Amino acid sequence: MKKLYKFLSLTTFPLLIHGCNMFDVHPYSGKIDGRKHINADNMIKIEHDYANQDTIRYAFISDSQRWHDELDDFVKIVNHRNDIDFIIHGGDISDFGLTKEFLWQRDILEKLKQPYVALLGNHDCLANGEEIFEQVFGTPNYSFIAGKTKFLCLNTNALESDYSNPVPDFSFIARERLLDTARFKQTVVVMHARPTSDQFNNNVSSVFQYSIKQFPKLLYCTNGHDHIYQEEDIFKDGIIYYGTPNIGKRQFLIFTITKDRYTHELVSY
Repeated sequence: MKKLYKFLSLTTFPLLIHGCNMFDVHPYSGKIDGRKHINADNMIKIEHDYANQDTIRYAFISDSQRWHDELDDFVKIVNHRNDIDFIIHGGDISDFGLTKEFLWQRDILEKLKQPYVALLGNHDCLANGEEIFEQVFGTPNYSFIAGKTKFLCLNTNALESDYSNPVPDFSFIARERLLDTARFKQTVVVMHARPTSDQFNNNVSSVFQYSIKQFPKLLYCTNGHDHIYQEEDIFKDGIIYYGTPNIGKRQFLIFTITKDRYTHELVSY
């Protein structure tokens, strides 16, 4: 027994000592340092600052997961402009759902002078990424009002879902249609994966389109995920889906919304 004890001591103790230098937070631990609940705070600012503004101009980006330098350059470019009210990130902030990925991207986005919000992407759902996303940014489904436009931001990453929560969440959509109706006159729907994509639950795509068209004056929809510029009337009903390229292509969309119309432009940098 003494020989066994001595053998274990001699073999395990150096490992323990060596291991002391290796202790680190597990990449999926969800331990969050720094700012949290960003969407909620920034939505309050957006709604306050632009409550009475007739014209809204915002930038839409997506899929920045592995393109840190390109995202940093985007931030610098937008910060030098004085015509962007806020920024919407369409999701895939992380690549593998790692805590550090979310925090690296957050720290870059935090350099923005303008408020921003982020959506949940399918890569953000990997491992316990959705839990990390909720801590750093917020709930997967939310909305805010800028001027007289309601932005309905939805989780459409059905392929990554275990369906413990519905994706898309039609109950949430129905509730949102009845909330704050006196405060908005038109609607924009934002998502990561659009209908017809591999991530979307296309069994309910027609029901989804019907549901969002019940909102006052649905202007258009926007999405990321496909990593290319898209402009398509998917359902042939006059509602255009605009997809923005991944930020690695050094491109993003700018939308300008007025009382009776909207315009968009694809910006390269």
